Amino acid sequence: MINVVFLLLIFFLLAAHFADPGSARRSQLAVDRPAEMQRVLILAPSGMVTFGTLRGEEAIRSAASGGLVRLQTGQETQAALLARLLSRLAEAGAGRVDLVTIGEAKE
Repeated sequence: MINVVFLLLIFFLLAAHFADPGSARRSQLAVDRPAEMQRVLILAPSGMVTFGTLRGEEAIRSAASGGLVRLQTGQETQAALLARLLSRLAEAGAGRVDLVTIGEAKE
């Protein structure tokens, strides 16, 4: 009986290790995060920035006020838009920005 339990434990450890965290069936934002990471600053490919119900500069200031910002954007967002937003976040006082991209990686 102990052998069976041990083999099941090994199986579940291996199965959990090979799970794809970026699969389409699972939202990247569904992962539990500390309280300061619950709200996400979203950069749309059009350049629109949102943070909760806030938009534009107000959203940037509010997100940066915590020092830690989680920024979500799509893979189709232009790098120039992202660079401008990162500099605006730094000016607003963000100490760290964690970037999350949505979409499948292309090989």
